Amino acid sequence: MVAMQIKAIGDDVLRPGIGETPARVVKSWKELYSGYNENPADHLRKRFPIEGSQMVTLNDIEFFSMCEHHMLPFFGRADVTYIANEQACGLSKLARVVEAYARRMQMQENLTKQIADLIESELNPLGVAVRVRGVHMCMRARGVRSSSAEMTTTQLRGAFLDNDSARSEWLANLPK
Repeated sequence: MVAMQIKAIGDDVLRPGIGETPARVVKSWKELYSGYNENPADHLRKRFPIEGSQMVTLNDIEFFSMCEHHMLPFFGRADVTYIANEQACGLSKLARVVEAYARRMQMQENLTKQIADLIESELNPLGVAVRVRGVHMCMRARGVRSSSAEMTTTQLRGAFLDNDSARSEWLANLPK
């Protein structure tokens, strides 16, 4: 299949340097799309009891994904916050959730929603706020070729929608 793609773009699959490319591409796909082989909810199963409710934030979670429309990379950072409701998960688990969803063919809008949906359903928090900032190669390398455009998507749930104070605190803690 990869050899057919190489031919389709006009290159010679027999020329030096390309002979092992199909195998390398398939190997890279296994890593780039590894999110299909895991259940992101598994990362949130282990929880720790905490006293009361408090805001838990993990900012600047790096991610790499592939645009489902062009199969070109997009990458950036996710900021994930929830208001814990007497239980919390390990911070690294939030990064693992982002990674599990990002390692699939995606739209950034869906990635943002999937992260928020999972945290909301698994942790039962008082609120969830997710912001994803991404750079899309389908805009930088082709089409409009905008070299500085960055896309931002957000999902707000619970207290972050209903409580101005919670939303203001979240916004104040976001990286610029």
